[in-house]
Amino acid sequence: MRLSSLLTLACAIAAFVLSILCLLAGDKRTFLQDTEILTLNISRLGHGSLFDTSSGDSGLLSGLSSTIQEGINDIIGDAATDIASLLGLPDFFNVHVTDYCQGVYSPNSTAPNPGQNVTECSKSTLGFHFEPTKIVQDHLPAGITLDDIHWPSDITDAENTIKIVSRVMVIFYIIGIVLSGIAMFTAAAGIFTNGRLSAFFNWLVDVVAFITLGVASAVATAVMVIATNRINKYTDEIGIASSKGGKFLGMTWAATAVMLLASFVSVVQCCVGRRNTRRYGEKGGY
Repeated sequence: MRLSSLLTLACAIAAFVLSILCLLAGDKRTFLQDTEILTLNISRLGHGSLFDTSSGDSGLLSGLSSTIQEGINDIIGDAATDIASLLGLPDFFNVHVTDYCQGVYSPNSTAPNPGQNVTECSKSTLGFHFEPTKIVQDHLPAGITLDDIHWPSDITDAENTIKIVSRVMVIFYIIGIVLSGIAMFTAAAGIFTNGRLSAFFNWLVDVVAFITLGVASAVATAVMVIATNRINKYTDEIGIASSKGGKFLGMTWAATAVMLLASFVSVVQCCVGRRNTRRYGEKGGY
C-alpha cells in the first residue's frame, strides 16, 4: 500500500473541482458571479474628457435631450448622473469563460463599494468569446451610435485576438479537467500498488494535467491582462473601466499548483519504487 498516493488523490480532486468551477462560473445569474475573468464597468460612460460639450460635442445625448428635459452640459457635468442608464445600457458586464452576465450597481454606481445586481446572462457556450463592441452597439437606443459615445476602435481590434485565445483557453480547460479526472482514478489505484510502473503512469497523467491547466491559466491571464489594459486606456476619455477577476485568477492557478504538487509526489514515488518488504538481514525462504 502506498499512502503517499492519498496526497496525489487529494490534489487531483482539488484540481478537478477548481477547474470545473472556473469553466462553469457565471453559468447562472446566482452562480459564482464573483469568479469572473474581468468586469467591464460602463456605468460612468459619458463622464470623460471627450464629452466636453462646451467645445461643441453634444452628439451623445442630443437624441435624448427632448425626453429627459435637462441641458446636455448639466447631464454630462453631473458626476452622479448615470448616463449608461439613460442610454438603456447596463452598468457592468461580468465576463466568464463560457458566457457573460450584465446588471446594475446597487444602490448606484457612485456609491462606495456598490453591490452587483445581476439581471441576465448570455447563453453559456464553449465557443463563447466576449464582444463588447457588438454588445454595447446592440444595447444603444435608436439614434445613438458608437461614434457618439466615442467607442475606441482599439477595443474592437483587440476582440479578434481575444476570440482566438479564448477558444484555446476553453480547449485546454476541457483537456485539463479530463486529465485531472483520470488522475483521480490513477491516484486511487496507486494507493494499493507499489511498483514503479504504476508510479510512472501516475506521474505522466499528473504532469500532462499540470501542463494543460497551466496553459489554460496562462491564456486566461493573458485575456484578462490584454482586455483590461486596452479598456483602461480610455477610462479618462470616455469613462469606461475594467477590473481583473482576482478570485478567478486564484482558483485557476490553484488548480495548476495542486497538479504540480501531485506531479512532484508521483515522481518521488517513481524514483523510490517498490518498497522492500523484507527486513534487513532477514533470510529468504525456499
